[in-house]
Amino acid sequence: MKLLRKTTILAACLFGCMGAKAQDIQNNDHTVTVVIPSVALLDLESNTSKNFNASFIQPTPLEAGQRLTSPDNNASVWLNYSSILPASGIPSRSVTVAASTLIPGVSISVLAGSSSTGAGAKGTPTAAVTLSTTAQNIITGIGSSYTGNGVNYGHNLTYTFSSPDGNYGDLRVGSTPVTVTYTLVDN
Repeated sequence: MKLLRKTTILAACLFGCMGAKAQDIQNNDHTVTVVIPSVALLDLESNTSKNFNASFIQPTPLEAGQRLTSPDNNASVWLNYSSILPASGIPSRSVTVAASTLIPGVSISVLAGSSSTGAGAKGTPTAAVTLSTTAQNIITGIGSSYTGNGVNYGHNLTYTFSSPDGNYGDLRVGSTPVTVTYTLVDN
């Protein structure tokens, strides 16, 4: 009987000690992997249409010797973007602008306003850009940021049209579509 009691006590001690090894400890950890995708998106927004007409106007009443009146400035388009930079290799992004064609005698300029919406390292607009068929920076220094989406978010674009006296002789009758392309590029 004594032997059976000793064996039972010994077995209880062994199982008790083994159970203590399987118990939780004071702390533990696990890995959570956070994945952030690369993002480089750009959009143009407007209340009506991002496409518009810019018509030079004859003065009224028309008198001999008068020049055409340039179209009013147009500030109906907003440029929105989202950007997440890679961990290395690309220090910033820029937005470039280029025209598909030039109209003889006509100068088209565009000015990007500052973005007061969104967050992050939003870009800095350059001075007004006179459009050409070669891409030019219009916003520089874009980091990981977003401007917000839609009209009244991001950078307001103001288009200005003129027919400088030095180029007035190049004007010709017609209606010429000009495609203006904005591109978010890696620097």
